[in-house]
Amino acid sequence: MRSLRVGVVRVTGRSMEPSLHEGDRLVVLYGAPPVRGRLAVVRLPDGPDGPRPVSVKRVTGRAPGEPGSWWVERDNHAEGLDSWTVGGIPRSDVLGVVVGRVPDRLVRLAAPRVTPRVRGGRRG
Repeated sequence: MRSLRVGVVRVTGRSMEPSLHEGDRLVVLYGAPPVRGRLAVVRLPDGPDGPRPVSVKRVTGRAPGEPGSWWVERDNHAEGLDSWTVGGIPRSDVLGVVVGRVPDRLVRLAAPRVTPRVRGGRRG
């Protein structure tokens, strides 16, 4: 049995638009089993340039012909990678299930407000 823990991730990229947007923060239950139709945090297979970043994708079911693997998809078919391009994702690479979104208002209240000073087009 896997141990469960809760974490927060920040969305980067456009592969899950319109459901998720750059900067959205999601609550993740790490170690939870994949659930068809739910969003999950997954580790995609390494690419030609090495490891890919951890991603958020939608679990659509078991990977056909790949026992123990899951099929995950992006919502924006014009951006990013998913099982259509990399194949099924082993259960060990489905790191957790998204259980909620941190409201923007709460993010603004909790995030430190650090604004770099800009002079003459350079940070200084």
